[in-house]
Amino acid sequence: MLVLPKGVRHMPGYLPRPAQEALVEEIRAVVQAAPLFVPAMPRTGKEMSVRMTNCGPLGWVTDKERGYRYQPTHPVSGLPWPPIPEALLKVWHEVAAYPHPPEACLVNFYSSDARMGLHQDRDEEDFAAPVVSVSLGDDCLFRVGQTMREGGTKSFRLKSGDVVVLGGEGRLCFHGVDRIYPSTSALLKNGGRINLTLRRVTMHAR
Repeated sequence: MLVLPKGVRHMPGYLPRPAQEALVEEIRAVVQAAPLFVPAMPRTGKEMSVRMTNCGPLGWVTDKERGYRYQPTHPVSGLPWPPIPEALLKVWHEVAAYPHPPEACLVNFYSSDARMGLHQDRDEEDFAAPVVSVSLGDDCLFRVGQTMREGGTKSFRLKSGDVVVLGGEGRLCFHGVDRIYPSTSALLKNGGRINLTLRRVTMHAR
């Protein structure tokens, strides 16, 4: 039995197939309003292997010149991000155990050869809020470590409809995607994987 770090929860098959199909349609509308772009690493400008966009009041972006940050507008079009679909707000309400809504939903599209290196999500103000991740499409090999880079890691497979929560002691655990398993899902017409990551960015006014 796989034992995950404290605060890291894996909920296999959280979204049934009809809910996944409906959510894909909503994400298509998001991408029409806020087209996918290729993020780049700070300083080096090296492009990431994923394409991405956002929905919600704030969106996470990165480029060579200004690095990692949240901003209210698309970096190419300059338009505000579209709203987070209600279905995703419902997932947050059910699993986050946090009283305030998410402000950003990252939409990452992984082609068959895309990866995501081990990293922490720490560009937010309030680490009391969890990170909630929804998988759609092809399976991936997800890796999660400790809150320090040199800690050991565990790997497990994420399937379409799975939800992962990094909260509490696990909020700052390193995590990443080592590989995509092509043609393991027929949800997306042309294959690939969509990862939807819900985050609270700012500290709620007390």
